[in-house]
Amino acid sequence: MTTWDDRFRNGDYPQDPDPSPVLRRYVDSFPDGRALDVATGTGRNAVFLAEEGYQVDGIDKSGEGLRIARRNAADRGVADRTNWIRADISSYTFPESTYDVITISFYRAVDRFPDVKEALAPGGVLFVQHHLRTSDPVESGPSGDRYRFAANELLHSCLDLTVLYYDERTERRADGRSGALTQIVARNSSGNHQSYPRASLAEDDGQS
Repeated sequence: MTTWDDRFRNGDYPQDPDPSPVLRRYVDSFPDGRALDVATGTGRNAVFLAEEGYQVDGIDKSGEGLRIARRNAADRGVADRTNWIRADISSYTFPESTYDVITISFYRAVDRFPDVKEALAPGGVLFVQHHLRTSDPVESGPSGDRYRFAANELLHSCLDLTVLYYDERTERRADGRSGALTQIVARNSSGNHQSYPRASLAEDDGQS
């Protein structure tokens, strides 16, 4: 059975992937402070956030992925702003009201999602992107639906937050494979009158 350590070691997964264009687009509107990247892998979001000035915790079960993440952070000159945690997310104790930014890319948190949201500080922002269930033929992501979000599932799971951005789409990745993707940016805030970030809708969200 191929493990994530094997995938990272063999180069089956990109060792220095770019963060989502949606994350890039909104990051300037995020509060400063401390960030958490859940299922960080090779540090896709964590290293980017560290470059943006955050003190970042990156958590993953894969020791090989974290080794590459450390190298990427060192190569970008942000090793002092990153802290790598090797742990099983299914049983990890997330500290409450701690993080100003939390990111999750291509990991379905399942029953841990409420705990992840509780780790947001007041006004903190959550960014999630993941594979989507679809009737369209797609080539990337899990082979079955178990680890994909159903239509609007991610949106519904964040309705206790202020949703700043949401989409569901099919796309063509840089490697030529097709995929179905859902993404959300949501803030830990409430009230009928709030401020909202200005973001250009003309920008291409790109590929993941």
